[in-house]
Amino acid sequence: MSAIRHALTIKREDDFAQWYQEVISAADMAEESGVRGCMVIKPWGYGIWERMQRLLDDRIKAAGVQNAYFPLFIPLGNFVREAAHVEGFAKEMAVVTHHRLIADGKGGLIPDPEAKLEEPLVVRPTSETIIGDAMSRWVQSWRDLPLLLNQWANVVRWEMRTRMFLRTSEFLWQEGHTAHENREDAKRETMRALEMYREFAEQQLALPVIAGEKPENERFPGAVETWSIEAMMQDGKALQAGTSHYLGTSFADAANIRFQDREGGQQLAHTTSWGVSTRMIGGVIMTHGDDDGLRVPPAIAPFQVVILPMLRDNEGDAALLDYCDALRASIATQNALDEKVRVLLDSRPGKAAAKRWDWVRKGAPVIIEVGPRDMDAETVSLLRRDALWGPDGKPAFQSPSRDAVGQAIGGLLEEIQQGLLAEATERREANIVRDVESFDALAAYFAEDRKYPGWVEVQWSKPTGEALDKVVERLKTLKLTFRNVPLDAAPANGKCLFTGESAVERIYVARSY
Repeated sequence: MSAIRHALTIKREDDFAQWYQEVISAADMAEESGVRGCMVIKPWGYGIWERMQRLLDDRIKAAGVQNAYFPLFIPLGNFVREAAHVEGFAKEMAVVTHHRLIADGKGGLIPDPEAKLEEPLVVRPTSETIIGDAMSRWVQSWRDLPLLLNQWANVVRWEMRTRMFLRTSEFLWQEGHTAHENREDAKRETMRALEMYREFAEQQLALPVIAGEKPENERFPGAVETWSIEAMMQDGKALQAGTSHYLGTSFADAANIRFQDREGGQQLAHTTSWGVSTRMIGGVIMTHGDDDGLRVPPAIAPFQVVILPMLRDNEGDAALLDYCDALRASIATQNALDEKVRVLLDSRPGKAAAKRWDWVRKGAPVIIEVGPRDMDAETVSLLRRDALWGPDGKPAFQSPSRDAVGQAIGGLLEEIQQGLLAEATERREANIVRDVESFDALAAYFAEDRKYPGWVEVQWSKPTGEALDKVVERLKTLKLTFRNVPLDAAPANGKCLFTGESAVERIYVARSY
């Protein structure tokens, strides 16, 4: 079997951004739609999203949260009631003003002046306002609380600079919205959702993340507190992979979510919101991909094992297909990662070697090739996507017996899952610097000729208002942003890198997506 080095034309170290785009194309995950900033998610990419959706939905429901659905169109007046919220999203809102088109007399169409809406409708950028409207009807007494809702939906934010999965004008997500009696209950929900995201990212996406609080300038518009999980990509940049917000009572006040408390008085509910999106798929690509394409963690792979019969277009093919189908059935009865193994018999016409590289680029965790000789010997040729190449520069095929594969496949998939997490965690820790003590040193660190500089953990005095604005502007000169204050950070014990005052906590600084 001849080696193909590599299955992609662009290497990560040569052009990470172009490599990312090639992975999406070569893995047949998505394509441009013809509408700027919008994409068509193809079956393999959508299959990964369906796995993520199902696994996360199980966690959401286990916490007592119920799924619901709310309209795509939101009256503009709903946003205007919450000033800080509308200001944060105003530049990204898509607005509907007419409900009908008419011919313009020149072969085109224009909005019908007679069909102008009485009130413009915003195409959903997020749903706090319209869900708050419903909550104001559904919450009357403390007995109605907590109210725990989740929505799986698409949203539209008119992005100026787009990149598939990472930042698109339309994307898919889930958004949790909850209402509570008091601050303590709402904060518990905020932190529960944050921990749910951390566990989901690490256990199912093999994506190591840092959970912590965002600084004031990075809060969700109108929120009291915003918490995030931050992941390091292979190029050293940070990706905000999920957020959880404690909204206080401001959204409840705007939507009039009031309830009779236990003493008979009237109180405003404390609300939260939390969400992750298809951006996580971009994170998986940039964390686990290699110069041969995508590597999908087995927990979220639509198919964990792909069987490729080496068909010869002769009378022996029927027997080989029967052998492979029996192998497929045997593997499909096994367990891995708390589920039955998902296995595909790819019996499409074409050479097995060509199809092999298709599945390598897609990132199927295990690829099994079976030829007539394998069938006669009751063996298979097994290739692990996480350990593709042998020391001789050829694909590192193993040749276990058919029975051995069936018995070992569960443990093998578990090993691949844990190996991807360990590899990404080791890379992240190797690229975090914790001994930078001045702004000049920070600038010098990021000015050095290193392609992927990683993150820097700094101590700071947590300035607010104008003082924070000045710090943020200084960071912008270095193309840096604050990420979050880690929940498990060591205590501060020095001076603030930005103000020279006594530091109160540690925060990550990085370039980001």
